[in-house]
Amino acid sequence: MKLIVLDGYTLNPGDLSWAALEALGDCQVHDRTPPDKVVERAEGAEVVFTNKTLLPAKVLADLPELKYIGVLATGCNVVDLEAAAERGIPVCNAAGYSSPSVAQMVFVYILHFAHHAKEHSEGVHAGKWSANDDFCYWDYPLMELAGLTMGIYGLGDIGTRVARIANAFGLKVIAYTRHPERPAPEGVRWVGKRDLFAESDILTLHCPLTPETEKLIDTERLSWMKTGAILINTGRGPLLDESAVAEALESGKLAGVGIDVLSQEPPRDGSPLLNARNCLITPHLAWGTKASRQRLMDMTVDNVKAFMAGSIQNRVN
Repeated sequence: MKLIVLDGYTLNPGDLSWAALEALGDCQVHDRTPPDKVVERAEGAEVVFTNKTLLPAKVLADLPELKYIGVLATGCNVVDLEAAAERGIPVCNAAGYSSPSVAQMVFVYILHFAHHAKEHSEGVHAGKWSANDDFCYWDYPLMELAGLTMGIYGLGDIGTRVARIANAFGLKVIAYTRHPERPAPEGVRWVGKRDLFAESDILTLHCPLTPETEKLIDTERLSWMKTGAILINTGRGPLLDESAVAEALESGKLAGVGIDVLSQEPPRDGSPLLNARNCLITPHLAWGTKASRQRLMDMTVDNVKAFMAGSIQNRVN
């Protein structure tokens, strides 16, 4: 069986092993594949893996031997799922592999805004503490999390993990879900969408990107939020109207924004958020811990083994 990895670098930049996948057949791994090379590299392959390399219907039509598509991620919008289904090609992902790491990253942003440890440390190294008249000082307001309200938009696996951590910090947790008929997890209170925005001191987004959630955070919904609230987005960049969020930061409506994703990645055309004040931006790395990537590798291999054995798991189409 011929297996092709179109863009394996972000999963394995050199600190993991492809051996388990290579043991399943003739496996070729490419760090990256430009659009004009996809068909050439995948030609004759029965199994193709992609992370961010697009596999639209036109490309799939040029790969008659293709029998299986593995997505090296959770989101599968890079593949034309309908076209694959029409061909009987299963598309399988690795849902949940990054949940612990992403939930952890949410609190990296929150604790940054709570204490500004980096900025205070820089001040100390610059001699500010040595020259201070008192035994302590702070240049930014310090925020205690206990007693504040965290709002979670979307309580799937990541959102649920975030809620547990929030409870441990003493935060009051409210959440919006499309399925409010199910019992809320311990320590979580279901609220409507508008109440979620209005009550949250910290709002974190953990919903998929759909036509309904695109630009979920826009001027109108920002107006529902508390002045001085903090917004966190580790989901998908287009969940935010970036111009509206930048304006909310500049006006002080939002006290801070922590994001791991932008509407364009990398942001080659810029973004209003790149120059916005109190905006902490990381380069889509929340998923990238070694433990997380090893889970992704293991799930990818397990999915293919199941397919080769005649069953399919983690199919998304």
